[in-house]
Amino acid sequence: MTSLKFGTSGLRGLVTELVGLPAYSHVRAFCAMIAEDGAAGPGGEVLIGRDLRSSSPLIAAQCARAISDAGLKPVDCGEVPTPALALAAMSLGAPAVMVTGSHIPDDRNGLKFYRSEGEIDKADEARILGWHGKLALSAFPEAPATAQPHEALAAYQARYAGFFGSAALKGLVVGVYQHSSVGRDAICDALAALGAEPVPLGRADRFIPVDTEALRPEDEELAHGWAGEQRLDAIVSTDGDADRPLVADETGRFLRGDLVGALTAASLGADAIVTPVTSNSALEKLGLFERVVRTRVGSPYVIAGMAEAKAAGARIVVGFEANGGVLLGSDVVREGRRLPALPTRDAMLPILAVLSLRARRDKPLSAIAAELNFQIALSDRLQEVPQERTAAMIAKLDAEDGAYREAAFVAHGGVAVRDRRDGLRLTLGDGATIHFRASGNAPELRVYVEAPDRTKAEALLAEGLAFAAKATRG
Repeated sequence: MTSLKFGTSGLRGLVTELVGLPAYSHVRAFCAMIAEDGAAGPGGEVLIGRDLRSSSPLIAAQCARAISDAGLKPVDCGEVPTPALALAAMSLGAPAVMVTGSHIPDDRNGLKFYRSEGEIDKADEARILGWHGKLALSAFPEAPATAQPHEALAAYQARYAGFFGSAALKGLVVGVYQHSSVGRDAICDALAALGAEPVPLGRADRFIPVDTEALRPEDEELAHGWAGEQRLDAIVSTDGDADRPLVADETGRFLRGDLVGALTAASLGADAIVTPVTSNSALEKLGLFERVVRTRVGSPYVIAGMAEAKAAGARIVVGFEANGGVLLGSDVVREGRRLPALPTRDAMLPILAVLSLRARRDKPLSAIAAELNFQIALSDRLQEVPQERTAAMIAKLDAEDGAYREAAFVAHGGVAVRDRRDGLRLTLGDGATIHFRASGNAPELRVYVEAPDRTKAEALLAEGLAFAAKATRG
């Protein structure tokens, strides 16, 4: 059984199951859908970008072969952040394919597909799979195709330099945890262009699977160590394809992605935010936003929610996820400078927006974050858990008689509320929450918790992981 599937953002699976015919045939299917819609670039262009994984150059070459064989023109943007590729595609009026597995290990990879107006939606995913079945390709030509080069990074950098201005971050010293992010140099350049002093840290020569939703203990230890060794106003980083940010305060403590998203939205003056059910429950209580729209996990759902918010009359719509990525659903104009909408996950915008808020308020980032009074929210994962076992556990927890559910959380006063929008989110009798859901990108079970203080949150997370491990044991 293949591991390839569309998840929360793109098609992903084991490299051994993606390289060759699978990559070729899925891109051919994407091209068939684009051709059916008359949605290729003005000259038939389809852009290709890639991250720094060891398998990405080969898969990108196979994508170019597929695009060429579909009668379209492959355009090679090279190693580039996913949002920079998306921006280039929008600017050229062309679709795009990004070769990336984001944060998952190097033995896995994936494909993200973009129309000229932004990331594909769930209906498009179904159509690609439909075309994949109709084409029923059984072989692919291994000879390389010629792809026209295109510089995609300069416009992405200029976008933020023009909006924030050259003095926006003046005086800040910012550590940049580079690891193997495809955006590691672009972030340093952007910070310097806005007046900050970037300090490169932790550059790696092999792929490191940094997950913004479930940080490795060594990542947190590195940040604390760097913050203790030198004066830094913040430490920033991204996942592998630079569409999800990491932001740590001056002590080296990382801020959760939903907190970064809320600070970004506040910095931009948003009146509506769109975010999945996994984001902090404090968002509705902040009083900063006129409308808070909750969705399932995954950027296609957030994008759909942003469209609904705009249709309902919102002026500035910002979407974000608990794992970090911020999507700008509306143009923002400030002091005569315009930042056009970019409805795809982007790490650069939240990094720069949060740091500009830090610079404008001249207050430590830890103090700014504390003012939002977020519940302590933690998350972790159990790896190598087949999705069918997660589904069986959730079904048992969600049974109507409730006996199993109540017994599982009797120490917390049982279960007060169930939310089934994505997995199962339980509000417990003592006011804490615990949420179980299968990852859309890997055989992992995600566990999210919220509690009034860190000790209780850590205890509940440990309890939830132990419960899930026992309940899904084969």
